[in-house]
Amino acid sequence: MGATTIGALIGGAIDSMSGDDSAADGAVIGAVTANVLKVAVPVAFTYAVGWLVLRGITEGIDRLSEAAEDAL
Repeated sequence: MGATTIGALIGGAIDSMSGDDSAADGAVIGAVTANVLKVAVPVAFTYAVGWLVLRGITEGIDRLSEAAEDAL
């Protein structure tokens, strides 16, 4: 709830700087953006960590197979 409130406050402040209309629509956009980011950022972080782990496993297997070939 805190991120939604902060997003609404920031969105409202940014929208009110233009002076064209009220800050309500900017607050709604800010709140929605905050909620989307609460889901998207952890998903992107999890994907990146998973990709790095798989890349590391692949590199490890390649090095082990090269070492085994060199030993023969």
